[in-house]
Amino acid sequence: MMRKKREDRRHIVYRLYNMKSNEFYIGVTQGYRQKDLRVRVLKHFQRAITENKMWKLCVNIREYGSDSFTWDILEIVRGKAAAHERERELTKQLGPTLNTQ
Repeated sequence: MMRKKREDRRHIVYRLYNMKSNEFYIGVTQGYRQKDLRVRVLKHFQRAITENKMWKLCVNIREYGSDSFTWDILEIVRGKAAAHERERELTKQLGPTLNTQ
């Protein structure tokens, strides 16, 4: 018998901040620890280098380098839908310039 997939896992709403350009990105990832967020951020850096995406975040990472970035947890939210809703609210409220494609 298959186990029911949990829908109330914790998610991190985070900010990826470029110290040189004063621009930032708001995202969401599954988890609740700094380690979970670090894995997600490193994936952003890897994709920016290995994939030729022209998303603002990827272009910014290629232009300034990963050393220009810091990241922090804004909130930990229980449930995927709630986390994505909170990400949308914070995006509207804070106006991150690197979230657009």
